[in-house]
Amino acid sequence: MIQRVTIQRVTSPALFPPPRYSHASVVEAGTKLAFLAGSVPLDAEGKLVGEGDPVRQAEQVLVNLQEQLRSVGSDLAHVLATDVHVVSNEPAALSAVWEVVEASGLSTGPHSSTLIGVNCLGYTGQLVEITAVAVVPEQADA
Repeated sequence: MIQRVTIQRVTSPALFPPPRYSHASVVEAGTKLAFLAGSVPLDAEGKLVGEGDPVRQAEQVLVNLQEQLRSVGSDLAHVLATDVHVVSNEPAALSAVWEVVEASGLSTGPHSSTLIGVNCLGYTGQLVEITAVAVVPEQADA
């Protein structure tokens, strides 16, 4: 039997309405959560994808994030919160990456998210990284 997961997305009417994300996500107690390490723009062989191109790197990061979610029994629709890190101090670069996030299905709900411009990330040439928290729906034993 699959347990129904209830996710309440909250946007406070007392705050300025955020563009395509919620201020908070609330999950009922007892739900299994997954805290995912930063998804990075490396392929299966560990090679950087999209050198110099934050949009291409964001696409690869999302492919990798989907695989991380699959490996724990979850998916993009069950992501509660993300931190999207972009190596840039230019709002246009951050916006370009956010457009990829929005198109991915991650903004379904929408989830709670923070878009952050940073100076450096862990791999040489890396421009994008996304960390996430997701609900892992309970599955019946097969």
